[in-house]
Amino acid sequence: MKFQGVLFFPVTPFAADGSLDEERLAQHIDSGVAAGAGGVFVACGTGEFHALTSEEIERATRVAVGTTAGRVPVLAAAGGPTPVARDQAARVARAGADGILLLPPYLVTSPQRGLVRYVEEVTAASEVPVVFYQRGTARLTTETAAEIAALPKVAGLKDGLGDIERMHRIVRAVRAVPGGADFQFFNGLPTAEMTAPAYKGVGVELYSSAVFAFAPEIALAFHRALAEDDQARIDTLLDEFYGPLVRLRDQVPGYAVALVKAGVALRGLDVGGVRAPLLDPTPEHVARLAKLIDHGLEVAGA
Repeated sequence: MKFQGVLFFPVTPFAADGSLDEERLAQHIDSGVAAGAGGVFVACGTGEFHALTSEEIERATRVAVGTTAGRVPVLAAAGGPTPVARDQAARVARAGADGILLLPPYLVTSPQRGLVRYVEEVTAASEVPVVFYQRGTARLTTETAAEIAALPKVAGLKDGLGDIERMHRIVRAVRAVPGGADFQFFNGLPTAEMTAPAYKGVGVELYSSAVFAFAPEIALAFHRALAEDDQARIDTLLDEFYGPLVRLRDQVPGYAVALVKAGVALRGLDVGGVRAPLLDPTPEHVARLAKLIDHGLEVAGA
């Protein structure tokens, strides 16, 4: 399970009655794959994993697997309490996912050995590979990261902390062990393009792009510029689109998801609103987002 290119984290559409809208999810995923996604991570952070039932995660995974039809890898999320995460892992494997994005344990702060135990117990629930998401309550030491990376079903580590120095040490430690050269690292910060150049500098070139969900033209333009070390184009996109987007995102907690859903709707696919405890963007903020998208598309040459 190897990734390249822009990684697509689709939103989870909801119908007017609040239920999972499988038809619109299929449309959303199909358009993303057609646009050039390098992988689909369904029912994950941007897909409101926190607000989905395990049954909905399984259904969303089936939709993603059926829609992609083997064109790109499909991963789905599991996480939270160990029994719940194990059940979710078994469900998404049964639904045909190529892998699992394993989110941290719920609420508690655990010792490092407890984090290893958590990964061991969840990975035992299925045979598919796992990418472990370091964020929130899961802050790995260099030694723990290397131990988790050495587990037979762990194929990658996604970072949501933003501690570049810690991540640099982790990358170097994992790369130094047998088989470490093939291990995959991901930048999982919100609006990851803002930090992608820094992560690339420490050997982490893969990143999740929320922008790809509503403006793949912009996300792909940035990805090409990064791959080609086109610093002028990188700076222009950061200054004129991504930076203003982050300033808007930071206006309200939860906008890292809610703005993405609004962006998808602005581009022509009604995916409904967000579930509690998040809130949909205000009309003023949606209008600002619309102008940002228009300008971003112009800057990207789309």
